[in-house]
Amino acid sequence: MNKSDSEKIAGILECLEYQKTNKIDLADLVIVNMCSVRQSAVNRVYSFKKLFETIRIKNPNLKTALTGCFLPTDEKKFSQIFNFIFKIKDLSNLPNILIQEKDKRKQEDLKDYLSLKPKPDSLTSAYLPIMTGCNNFCSYCVVPFTRGREKSRPANDIIQEVKNLIKNGFKEIILLGQNVNSYQDEKINFPKLLQMINDIPGNFWIRFITSHPKDLSDELIKTMANCQKVTEYLHLPFQSGDNEILKKMNRGYTRQNYLKLIKKIKKYFSFKSQILEKREIALSTDIIVGFPGETKRQFKKTVKIMKKVKFDMAYLAKYSPRSGTTASLLKDDVPNCEKKRREQKLNKILTRTALKRNKKYLRKNIEILIERKEQNNIFGKTRTNKGVIIKNAPESLDLGQFINVKIIKVSPWNLQGIYQ
Repeated sequence: MNKSDSEKIAGILECLEYQKTNKIDLADLVIVNMCSVRQSAVNRVYSFKKLFETIRIKNPNLKTALTGCFLPTDEKKFSQIFNFIFKIKDLSNLPNILIQEKDKRKQEDLKDYLSLKPKPDSLTSAYLPIMTGCNNFCSYCVVPFTRGREKSRPANDIIQEVKNLIKNGFKEIILLGQNVNSYQDEKINFPKLLQMINDIPGNFWIRFITSHPKDLSDELIKTMANCQKVTEYLHLPFQSGDNEILKKMNRGYTRQNYLKLIKKIKKYFSFKSQILEKREIALSTDIIVGFPGETKRQFKKTVKIMKKVKFDMAYLAKYSPRSGTTASLLKDDVPNCEKKRREQKLNKILTRTALKRNKKYLRKNIEILIERKEQNNIFGKTRTNKGVIIKNAPESLDLGQFINVKIIKVSPWNLQGIYQ
């Protein structure tokens, strides 16, 4: 979501005739897009103070801004570092902030956050927010306070933007939301939206993030399996394998609910493969270790889920208190060394399962999307979101092209292939 926000910021600045520079010391304007899910990310923002002071020695006219996800308490702290601060949902007000320096007429096409046009950083993949905000109030998360309650974008606007993106050559559309499963525009829910996008003519892939387990319906699973343009990849955070910890996290489901959901997803895709074609799904997840009160016995239940599900990828995080959340009121009683041990334990399991999963690709011909080229090497991804490198590839291959490759080597984190 932060990546998409940055593209929207770049789109506005381009509209205001700003030019991008890769050297921060040459910039007239620096905008920091902050993520505040973890306290460590918030702490990193403080490092800009010294950097800005150094730049201003040569460029006293430097203007700085902070946006993204932050709490009122964050805003007060960072007001000493940045010239101005604004919430990401108020991004359309950025031209007003810069009005003394840029033409007021440039504001005509700038509306609310969800309808702002981004400046994609990629030539092949486009991030498309379909909703913003969250209603779940997980005890460790500040998103409902920083982005507000859920707000869905009109389906017709989304469909039109997808059509424009396809027309402009994009081959991968990534639908974004804090919880895309909750999308609702009158009678159009998320499965119906997926079907509508899938029906748009063109050769492209559809991905989406993020899904909340408590809102992943049978209708959505069936729609994913039936829509050929929806890729075989699902990111489904489970955070903890213990029901007591899940309750403290206010996640709204149990370990049993989660495992039944995974079983249903795998079974339905396997069933559909007998009717259509083999569509084995790749699964990734988020896990927090060392949540307040998590015992070794409770952590072992998380280990069991990791071993049982056999994820293709997992994003592991050691718990750190985030001020402003309910969880920050709990005693952070798991020592950091123990959090690190638990993280390493899960990472070892992930390394084994990811390698085993990737070995299934060996000597197989698969379709990939070319994302970038470096010298004679091509980098792309599979429908299951696995990175692929092709060495000594023909120069005739272009970005955004779908090609078939034969996989000749695998690791836990990527594949290597040869062009067919």
